[in-house]
Amino acid sequence: MDQFAAMTTFVRVVETGSLSGAARSSRSSLTSVSRQIAALEARFGVQLLLRTTRRLSLTDDGRLLYERAKSMLGELKEVELALSSGQRKPAGRLRVSAPTLMGRLLIAPLLAEFLRRHPLLSVDLLLVDRTVDLIEEDIHVSLRVGRLPDSQAVVRKLGDLRMIVCASPSYLQRCGIPQTPGDLSAHDCLVFSDTPGAGEWRFMEGGTTRCKIRVPARLWANSLDALVSAAKEGAGIARVPSWQVAAEIEAGHLQQVLAEHDQPPTPVHLLFQPSRLASPKTRLFVDYLVGSWRHDDPFGDGSLRVEQVSPKE
Repeated sequence: MDQFAAMTTFVRVVETGSLSGAARSSRSSLTSVSRQIAALEARFGVQLLLRTTRRLSLTDDGRLLYERAKSMLGELKEVELALSSGQRKPAGRLRVSAPTLMGRLLIAPLLAEFLRRHPLLSVDLLLVDRTVDLIEEDIHVSLRVGRLPDSQAVVRKLGDLRMIVCASPSYLQRCGIPQTPGDLSAHDCLVFSDTPGAGEWRFMEGGTTRCKIRVPARLWANSLDALVSAAKEGAGIARVPSWQVAAEIEAGHLQQVLAEHDQPPTPVHLLFQPSRLASPKTRLFVDYLVGSWRHDDPFGDGSLRVEQVSPKE
């Protein structure tokens, strides 16, 4: 069995959703596709696909093989492209993910210059406010905010993100200034979340004890920009990154409250897979981001600072 050919066929089966679809896309027979899938299952000793008369789905083993095979075949294609063209410059497509706001403000403005410097590279920028799976979604580089679980990813810490609570002076004059986190239950809170409903904000009590406060959502949004805009107009109290509203606070459009109860800063990291570490395009992109941020603090408050590379291998 040609294992690479069989894995290529398997990936096509998954992406087209059927054996016949894979046969059409590869201009081969349905019998040939079926034999290659059967050979893979025999080779690994596991069932890869669940077949019914109406649909085809992956087993857990099949999903694992699909994720690994897709990533491996993508890298092989880029190597073949570089060798066949006789050049050694990084080439191919780079997939990058980041939280929506940070990706828009920190990464997107740097892409034009990166693409200008490296005409053989293309970039897919995925801006989502959820945790992505580097392997399953074939992500080369991911910007993450928050504590990281143990993983095999290579981690580069960039700095720390501080969340603050703020509102417009007009709102505070009308509704009063909260003196304790518990006072927020009587206020109009502007909540950022992936799902609508009440929010849960974390604070410090006495400088040492962490507490969680369930706040009512007078306005819910999955966009921090929308919440900041509403807060400036007097709609209520928002909890947002300090760097996002630094200029608004300095100009007097917003006022910080409950500062003595702020939580410790949250770390910001770049993640990439150990198997990607030797990839010239990944290394090139990470070095470019780090170099750009090191010389031009995008937060304007010194909170983004490149610290170290910490591979967990």
